Amino acid sequence: MSVAGPPGPVMDRDEADRALARLGAEHKAIEDSLLALQDHAGRRLLEGAELTGTTRDRWAAAERTIGLLWNCFDAYTAALREAREIRARRRWPGREELAELTDRLRGAWVAVPGGTDGQPVLAELFSLDRLVRRMNELYASSLDVVVTADAVWSALPARIDLLAAELRRTRSLAHSVGVRPGEHPAGDALEEITAELTALRAQVVTDPLAFWRPAGGSSAPGGGRPDTERYDRAALALEDVRREIEAVLAVRQDSEDRLLRLRDVLSRADRTLAEARAARGEVLAKIAASEVPAVSGPPTALQERLATAAEYRRHAQWHRLSPLLDALEVEAEDELLRARESLTAVTAPLAVRAELRGRLDAYKAKVARLGAAEDPLLVERYDVARRMLWSAPCDLRAAEQAVLRYQRAAADVLSAPRDAEGREG
Repeated sequence: MSVAGPPGPVMDRDEADRALARLGAEHKAIEDSLLALQDHAGRRLLEGAELTGTTRDRWAAAERTIGLLWNCFDAYTAALREAREIRARRRWPGREELAELTDRLRGAWVAVPGGTDGQPVLAELFSLDRLVRRMNELYASSLDVVVTADAVWSALPARIDLLAAELRRTRSLAHSVGVRPGEHPAGDALEEITAELTALRAQVVTDPLAFWRPAGGSSAPGGGRPDTERYDRAALALEDVRREIEAVLAVRQDSEDRLLRLRDVLSRADRTLAEARAARGEVLAKIAASEVPAVSGPPTALQERLATAAEYRRHAQWHRLSPLLDALEVEAEDELLRARESLTAVTAPLAVRAELRGRLDAYKAKVARLGAAEDPLLVERYDVARRMLWSAPCDLRAAEQAVLRYQRAAADVLSAPRDAEGREG
């Protein structure tokens, strides 16, 4: 009790009764909160878990805080009981009782052991109102640890387990299509994701507070959210692997059709090259003084790689087959294009000879249509050009000059009558 008397003015009966009612309501609310904290699932998990790191240190401090909180509550209960006993002495308390009540309700006389670090500390004196504020502070800091750990345990392990189940299904599917560690990057990635999820779950279970992001500016217990960064990275990595395996599965489903198309393209390239080789022999036999490009042989390297692709398919090595088919499809189309270009280049002299033959016959028909077919010069030059173009081997340069001479002679003969008519006029 205070030696100097009650702090401030002495309460009247109604003020004392209202203060006792308010402090009694505070007592009931604090008691309910302490019992709820005692039964909180997060607290039971923390008490039974093998904790490490941040959680171990913070929970040890929180346990000491909770012990101090109960000491404060016991002291508060005893002080409130004493104040109620003083009020119960008389229905109409006198000046002395009211002064004593004022001292108990407003004065700093409630002794509570200080400190939370386990060291013996002298008791600290509190007023009932200040002791309520102190208990609220201790309760908030203790509840923050309990609620935060429970939030992480409620969120992350279940999500990790679901992702681990998806990982097992993906690994089984990967094994069925030949995606294995050491043989395919996706197989190595699956091993890394498995190790990461195993380590992540173990750390979340033993040190949940290490996976908590407090909300900025929030002082409420449990303000924030679980840190899912590592989980999200593992989930994204698994999604990438799953897409790659789906691509391999697609290869397995249409690999036979793709192999058939590849064989067809290479067969057409081979036939085109064979045609080019035959045409080259014909050109060399029929065309003289002409440079005919050489024709390459069949694409044996591509055929060997195609056989390798078929071998991969027989042994279900889809992860190796997929990139090989992609490369072969591009190279096979390129090979067919080169074969066609080779055929075009080889047959170019024959095309030139055909064009000269057509031009010579066209001019002869024009001359005949205009009545000059029997002109001796035209007949002579036509015969020369025709012998060159229809003889083997044909000298294309000489034949072209002969056709040009025939064209010029035909132009002169056809223009002569018009000149004569002009002079007569």
